[in-house]
Amino acid sequence: MGRTTETARQPALWGGAAEPECLLTGLARTVAERPDELALVDEDTRLTYAELWAWVAELATTLTRHGIEPGSRVAVTGGRGARTVAALLATIAVGATYVPLDASYPANRLTFMLRDSGASLLLHDGPRPAIADEVESLAVEDPSGAGAGDFRPVSCEPDLPVYVIYTSGSTGTPKGVTIQHSCLDNMATWQRADSVRPDLRTAQFAPLNFDVCFQEVLGTLCGGGTLVIVPEILRRDPFSFLTWLAENRIERLFLPYVALHMLAVAASAQDGDLGLSLLEVNTAGEQLLCTPPIQALFKVLPQARLGNHYGQSESAMVSSYVLPADPADWPLLPPIGRPLPGCELLVHPADPEDPTTGELLVAGAPVSLGYLGRPELNAERFVTVGRTPQGHTKAFRTGDLVRVEDDVVYFLSRLDHDVKIRGIRVNLLEIEACLLRQPGVATAVCVALEPVPGSRQLRAAVTLHPDVTDPGDLRAALTELLPEASVPASVSVLPGLPRTPSGKIDRDSVAESLTTQGDR
Repeated sequence: MGRTTETARQPALWGGAAEPECLLTGLARTVAERPDELALVDEDTRLTYAELWAWVAELATTLTRHGIEPGSRVAVTGGRGARTVAALLATIAVGATYVPLDASYPANRLTFMLRDSGASLLLHDGPRPAIADEVESLAVEDPSGAGAGDFRPVSCEPDLPVYVIYTSGSTGTPKGVTIQHSCLDNMATWQRADSVRPDLRTAQFAPLNFDVCFQEVLGTLCGGGTLVIVPEILRRDPFSFLTWLAENRIERLFLPYVALHMLAVAASAQDGDLGLSLLEVNTAGEQLLCTPPIQALFKVLPQARLGNHYGQSESAMVSSYVLPADPADWPLLPPIGRPLPGCELLVHPADPEDPTTGELLVAGAPVSLGYLGRPELNAERFVTVGRTPQGHTKAFRTGDLVRVEDDVVYFLSRLDHDVKIRGIRVNLLEIEACLLRQPGVATAVCVALEPVPGSRQLRAAVTLHPDVTDPGDLRAALTELLPEASVPASVSVLPGLPRTPSGKIDRDSVAESLTTQGDR
């Protein structure tokens, strides 16, 4: 492993002692206490906890019969639905490692992930996929109704891997991250204690191969709530999604910032009562900006709270911040808050004269087992540190620049979102925040391009609210707010911004588009 400097110890924030419960223990307890309560809903299925547990037991027995045991890896591919959730739970219940494969990905990428993960079995929902030629494969069968019998899941060892998810790599090759029980058990235990109620009716919105999905699924089912799976077609249609949320009486929602903002824009176009039952909305994955549409949405939902969650694929859930009850008191850029129990946050200062600002390092319960089969990358990102105040000696380098103020952590930027323009350091997120303050602007992104070697320039793109046709001179507006070096050379108005599968703005695609198209 690599080594950081001793200054990484200051300041150190501690979330307090944690006593995480094994998520399988929590799920089994919920089944025993609420067997007839509704656990899982999709477009075709409604399952009580007893029915879901019986299905998990059947699938777990099938996995064991095919040689799956603790330490095995099981790949799962399929659509958004009850079968995929049952396959996830059965895999974890036998102590195997779940490897989700998004069926929408290119075949060569899926093949790489299947081979790289070392999965010995592929479970699939629907027709047998082409990648099934790589390993033994099984279709996820519907429940027989036979019941769970005396099925007992494995005991949760803290270092027993739960899942491997693949993130994009800077080299173009995906890298697998292994998350163990200590991470997820800590998250699920915290969520039950922190939520408005542990048994909230929760929408399952995230792609099944993203870390927030496990928070939705495991946090909800361990707390006795009902998990309602969002149909895929609605995930990119905020107007229809808004209607669906009301019709399904959703109480808790996890959304990336962009999806939350677009949902708020859709709500602002509606007349009358929205009919929403929301009590808790949590956002994660990118910097939350409290835009006017988001503030307006929560103003008409006084019973709902907004939480800003922070974490990475490599360290699961790390910190949280609940915004004040009155949206009028919200800052544009809220903090990422304080660490969860069992989590210690360290700052590695870029400037020794300012120990409160620097790269954020994570130690304690949230730190994963690291990248699968990538020892050099593990040495670079999972580093040894001098013994921390809580006795930790290993930490994960997040690559995020933060500031600590009054024991609260503020996200400043990705270290790779700071760029130099004519020798002056500028922050892309600051420029985007200024654009979002302009009337009529719905979404904004700023990228650094280098059309001619040695001639780097900033260019921005925005989308507009549906009723806006002319946003005015946005570049001129920025000159009143930003230093000259931070003002983009152009601001283009686009009909939409490309998104990644997780719902974030695809900056690489935007950069490519702005390189090839003319300015507006």
